[in-house]
Amino acid sequence: MAFTVASSSLKSVARLSQKFRPTRAAVSIPSRITSLPALVRHASIFATASTLTLRQSTQRLKETPAMTRSMFIQTETTPNDDSLKFIPGVPVMGEGTAEFLDTRSALVSPLAIRLMGVEGVTGVFYGPDFVTVSKDSEVTWAVMKPEIYSLLMEYFSSGQPLFRSEEDRENAGPQDTRILDTDSETVAMIKELLETRVRPAIMEDGGDIEYRGFDEDGDGLVRVKLKGSCRGCSSSTVTLKSGIERMMMHYIPEVKGVEQVLDQDEEIALEEFNKLEQKLAGKTATKDSG
Repeated sequence: MAFTVASSSLKSVARLSQKFRPTRAAVSIPSRITSLPALVRHASIFATASTLTLRQSTQRLKETPAMTRSMFIQTETTPNDDSLKFIPGVPVMGEGTAEFLDTRSALVSPLAIRLMGVEGVTGVFYGPDFVTVSKDSEVTWAVMKPEIYSLLMEYFSSGQPLFRSEEDRENAGPQDTRILDTDSETVAMIKELLETRVRPAIMEDGGDIEYRGFDEDGDGLVRVKLKGSCRGCSSSTVTLKSGIERMMMHYIPEVKGVEQVLDQDEEIALEEFNKLEQKLAGKTATKDSG
């Protein structure tokens, strides 16, 4: 009796297994490619189309310019604590220099107008491969540098031109040391010395020098204008007298001295500085006498 029940149970399980056995889905192949050669030919066409699509996508990726480029901007200190030299690792002016001391003069350069918009920036100077930024003494570099870094990196990575037009670029560059047909031999020698010996040395400190004239028939003084980080620098007088003046007088006997030409704002700042020094000196003398 037990054997009969077990046998009946096994038959029931077998019938259930057959009933719920999964059926294999039939794959329909179009009649036109049922033959083996046609099927191979169809697969070959599909593979060729896929390869062409991949090649086109790769070509589009190659033609699409990169939106961002990595750039490492270095900074160098200058003798002027309120001026910092930024070196982007790419050419800036290439040749010549340009200086912007207010937003009006900076309108010819999109980068300069952006930098002048940073709170605390008082001047922007372009060198061959660097940008010197000058600031107000009341603002710290720690606050300003991140924004300046961001502006420089964004601008030089974009590949935009430095000036709005080629004419603006030519007008911004220095024209002072260009030797003219009307220049005397002495003036030509002064300009050549400034261009080949003095200017490269001053650019190392993030500044520049501009020739303003030579009184050949009078006091024999060469008048120059210091720019960039050298503008308003406390050591500029030492540089002018110990370096530039000595070199000029050594190579050109007609030169009797070198004098710095100051703008109106610089004259006022220098006058206030001298007043402050006199006031401090007076307080020190009174303290010592007491």
